[in-house]
Amino acid sequence: MKEILVLYYSRRGSVRALAEEVARGIHEVPGASARVRTVPRVSTVCEALEDEVPADGPPYVEVTDLEECAGLVLGSPTRFGNMAAPMKYFIDGLAGAWVNGTLVGKPAAVFTSTGSLHGGQESTLLTMMMPLLHHGALIVGLPYTEDDLNTTRSGGTPYGASHVAGADGDPCLSDEERRLAAALGRRVAQTALKLAEGA
Repeated sequence: MKEILVLYYSRRGSVRALAEEVARGIHEVPGASARVRTVPRVSTVCEALEDEVPADGPPYVEVTDLEECAGLVLGSPTRFGNMAAPMKYFIDGLAGAWVNGTLVGKPAAVFTSTGSLHGGQESTLLTMMMPLLHHGALIVGLPYTEDDLNTTRSGGTPYGASHVAGADGDPCLSDEERRLAAALGRRVAQTALKLAEGA
């Protein structure tokens, strides 16, 4: 069984909803399973610590999760066209994993949520790919053979799954957004299995 790490940060629930659909897509692939993890918030005033175990939802990620996964799907809300600080903070602390080549050759994909249709989804997805490329991951996107990319009036891009939450931060995904998130999970899982076969 190949485990795919679904790692996300969610403030208002939209990215968490996408993560759940990504995980569902992974579980649809025989021989693959999802390991869902999150990152803690960061403090704006000092090195404050979150509780070791989140009050609800998945556990916080550890470097061993990256070592043990066969692939990675990374999610964050959009903050001014970039990933949110908690996810960036976690990634910035992965120098050891970079030196050790922990993610080299592993398939990886990204997903995001924004408050508006033109709120920086694509720039967020692209900038989330940059550290993954530095870590040697193999980037997986969504091809236009996914019919929903051609019809969506909400989220969904070839760079990764996305959601338009609106000004109120509505975490309810559209049908297209759900299907595209699941498709992204399936693609990463299928790629991880194909890479394992060729090893």
